[in-house]
Amino acid sequence: MKINKSLMRKAHFLGTKIRNLRKRNNLTMEDLSSRCIKHNAEYAPSVSYLSMIERGKRVPSEDMLQVIADVFQKDIHWFLDDVPDSPDIVPDKGSRGGISGMALEPNFLFSNEILQIAIPEMLSQTGTSGRQFAQLLIRAHQEHHQNHFPDLERAAEEVGLKRLPLSLDDIIDITRQLGLQIKWFRKTPDEILLEANITPNQLVTSFFMPPNNLYINECMKQHPTRLKYNLAVHIGHCMLHDKDGLKNILVAGRNNAPNERHHNSVVESQDILQAWRDFECSFFAGALLCPKVPFRQILDRNGYEINVNKLVDVSESVAMRRMTAVSPYAHWHYFDAYAPGKLKAVYRGNGIPLPWGNMRNVDDPCQHWAVFRMIDNPAKGSSSQISIMNVNGEARLYCCESINVQDTTGESHVLCAGIDLNPAFEAQGKPALEIANELKAVCIQGGGQAAIPTSLKKDFVRVAKILNINWIERGIEKEARLICSRGAVCPRVPSCYAG
Repeated sequence: MKINKSLMRKAHFLGTKIRNLRKRNNLTMEDLSSRCIKHNAEYAPSVSYLSMIERGKRVPSEDMLQVIADVFQKDIHWFLDDVPDSPDIVPDKGSRGGISGMALEPNFLFSNEILQIAIPEMLSQTGTSGRQFAQLLIRAHQEHHQNHFPDLERAAEEVGLKRLPLSLDDIIDITRQLGLQIKWFRKTPDEILLEANITPNQLVTSFFMPPNNLYINECMKQHPTRLKYNLAVHIGHCMLHDKDGLKNILVAGRNNAPNERHHNSVVESQDILQAWRDFECSFFAGALLCPKVPFRQILDRNGYEINVNKLVDVSESVAMRRMTAVSPYAHWHYFDAYAPGKLKAVYRGNGIPLPWGNMRNVDDPCQHWAVFRMIDNPAKGSSSQISIMNVNGEARLYCCESINVQDTTGESHVLCAGIDLNPAFEAQGKPALEIANELKAVCIQGGGQAAIPTSLKKDFVRVAKILNINWIERGIEKEARLICSRGAVCPRVPSCYAG
């Protein structure tokens, strides 16, 4: 059957379908072009033309589309818009983090020009500031790469020479070698408070003043591990950005400014630059204090216990964030949460859906998340939990370890590091989805939580031992819990939010 001349009006998702089919079959553009030539050299697309088709810049002729369809053994109509919700137009995230989303097609609606018009309006309507959006972009970049930034790791190793632990004196020596002069202050200068938009419950811990002055709050003398981290961030600023004019202000505590919704929703290039540099310097600091290979070795010897932070003389936060970067297992998440329902920091290399973002509060959080239960019921030491949550219609298993700590301002918050267990079961040839559904059914019968059945425990223990993560084994001995990303989709019977 011939396709009529309105092909262009039916081809909005064509490029995306071809690109995703090609990638799912592990073909390069050269491979696909070559196979098209083999089928029909006269109408086969060149590599450059194929690139333009995939990017929505060109629509192939019917004859050329037929050649591509022949390669993939598809009907030619499959490539058109008749089934726009086909999973084949959804980008395949693979193991790079994030969750499945919509394809940015049709191309004319997702052009740079249209997005530049639409994004500021969207931010304004949702109360998101340009700086928050910039931070979200950086977080997405981090999750896309699953915390693997070898260039930043190398830069830190060149400075620290892979020493572990680095003492406070070692860090101070490095700052002096870089020509930095450390000065102490008690009262933060007004210009710094204004520039950093400091709220009453926040504290400026340090800032850099070009060309070589590094100002440290005297209260940091009482927090040596956090002082080390501050200095490491500033070392990163010097090494990565050559002591440029940015003041590089470090702040403890959370920003709960009531006028947050009135911040500028225009995304400025300076916001993007500052968010990226903040991330780079923070990652550098973690890599300097916990170099990848020696820190991984310590984690392996100690079963990924959070208290390894004492062995390497860093804060719990640094140790837990570095777990997600140095572990050979890729599917991690990390949260830093304050009450009531505010996430200060988020990392989701496993794509776990959030009950809310780190830019706002919501009214219906799931109180069965381990990180938020510990906010409401602070406990000494760390606590592990096995959780089950529906993600894109499938049950997924998670395990996490949480700990309640105090920041430099004295405010309590909860740190949580966790992993997605489904890929670990699948790696052992176990039916992860069946195991998750079986445990989910048991928990529903138990009103939302239940002991892990003996029939499943053996598989859980095996995965825990292979991953060499002690807190998974502790979590197995406790009741597993159903969690959700929003109260409106509560899986418990009866719902936690009924009535």
